[in-house]
Amino acid sequence: MRIVKLDETSKKNILADLLKRDPNQYGTYADAVQKIVDNVKKDGDKAVFSYTREFDKADINAKNVQVTEQEIQEALKEVKPELLEVMKKSMKNIREFHEKQRQYSWFDSKPDGTILGQKVTPLESTGVYVPGGKASYPSSVLMNIIPAEVAGVKQIVMVTPPGKDGKVNPVTLAAAHLAGVTKVYKAGGAQAVAALAFGTESIPRVDKIVGPGNIFVALAKKAVYGHVSIDSIAGPSEILVLADESANPRFVAADLLSQAEHDELASAILVTTSMELAQKVLAQAEKFANELSRSEIIKKSLDQYGYILVADSMAEAIDAVNEIAPEHLEIVTKNPFEDMTKISHAGAIFIGEYSSEPLGDYFAGPNHVLPTNGTARFFSALSVDDFIKKSSIVYYSKEALKEVHKEIEAFANAESLTAHANSVKVRFEELDS
Repeated sequence: MRIVKLDETSKKNILADLLKRDPNQYGTYADAVQKIVDNVKKDGDKAVFSYTREFDKADINAKNVQVTEQEIQEALKEVKPELLEVMKKSMKNIREFHEKQRQYSWFDSKPDGTILGQKVTPLESTGVYVPGGKASYPSSVLMNIIPAEVAGVKQIVMVTPPGKDGKVNPVTLAAAHLAGVTKVYKAGGAQAVAALAFGTESIPRVDKIVGPGNIFVALAKKAVYGHVSIDSIAGPSEILVLADESANPRFVAADLLSQAEHDELASAILVTTSMELAQKVLAQAEKFANELSRSEIIKKSLDQYGYILVADSMAEAIDAVNEIAPEHLEIVTKNPFEDMTKISHAGAIFIGEYSSEPLGDYFAGPNHVLPTNGTARFFSALSVDDFIKKSSIVYYSKEALKEVHKEIEAFANAESLTAHANSVKVRFEELDS
C-alpha cells in the first residue's frame, strides 16, 4: 500500500491500474471458455460431466447430478445450529429490505377513452451460480436467491461445483434450502453457466443467470448473454474509504483489509484530507496484514491495488470518489450524511464509523451483489427489479383514436412508413371518403 498525493495525474494512473482487473480485459481465457460453452451447447450432459471430472475430479452423472432431499437434510444436520440462526436473522433483514423494492402493475384510465399501463411479470426461471471448493459463501446464496423469490420467480435453480466426493458444501446447501431454492445441481465453472443458458438432459434452461464466480464463470456469462439475461460481468472486489482527520485509523485500516482478503486482485483505497491519518492507517494496515489468516493474499492485494490518496480538500476527495465509482464506499467524516449527498457513483454507501462494509456483506439487508470496476456509474445493486419484466399496456377506444389518427398518419408518412400510416387510416376510411 502506498501514500500518493492526489492530483489529475495520480488519479488517471490509478484508474488505469484498476481497469486492468476488468474481466473484459482477460482475452487470454476467452477462447477456452467459448470452447467449453460450445461443447455444452452441443453435447449437453456428456460435456458437463466430462468437464466436472476434469476440473472438479468428481464422478457426476445423470443419476447424482441433482441434490436430493436426503442430501439437504444431511447438510442441515452438519451445520452448527448457531450459524443456522444467524442465517435466518440475516434472511429476515434481506427479505424485508427487498420486499420494499416490489413493483406492481398499474393502469391509468382517462375520460377520453384511453387506458395506458404497465404489467409487471416475474421471470419464470432463474439460475444462481455459487462458487464451491473448500470455501463456502452462504451470504451470496441468500443475496442471489431471496430477491428472485420476493419477485415471484417460480423456478430458482442453483448450480455449484461439487467436492471430489461428489458432495456440495453443507453450509452452501443449507443456505440455499433456507432461502427457498427449487433445485440444486452439482456443476460449476463455465460448463455450469452454459448448461443453465442452453439446458441439458438433466439441467434445465433458465431465463437469467446471476451469482459470483471466477474469471471463467464471468467470461462464460458474457458468452451466453443474449441467449439468456445475466446480472453483470463482475470483477474483483473493491472498497474505498472517504475519511477526514476525525476518522479512527484502526477502524479504517481494518475495513480496507476486509476486502483485500478476498482476492489478490481486490482493491482497497483510502481517500483522505489528512496526511496524519494516512500515515497512521498505513502503519495499522501493515500491522493487521501480518496478523490476519489470509496474510499472503492481503499483502499482494495491497501491493498491487492498495492506495492512500491525500487530497487538499474534501471537494477534491469527493471528486476522486465519483471518478473511481467504487463498489463499496465508506464515508467516515465529520459530516458523513452531508458528504453522502455529493456522491453520484457508488454501488453501496456505508455512513459513519460503525457501518463497516461487512455489515452489508452479511446482515443489514441491502444486496451485496454490486457493480465493480467503475460500472457503478451506470449499474445498480442486484435487486427485485432484476427478476421482473415490464410490459406496456395500450388501449384506445374508437373515439380516442379518431381524435388523433391524422397526426399518427402524418408522423408515419414523414418516416416513409406508409404501411404504418395505412394501419390507422383503414379504420376511418368512411370519414375520409
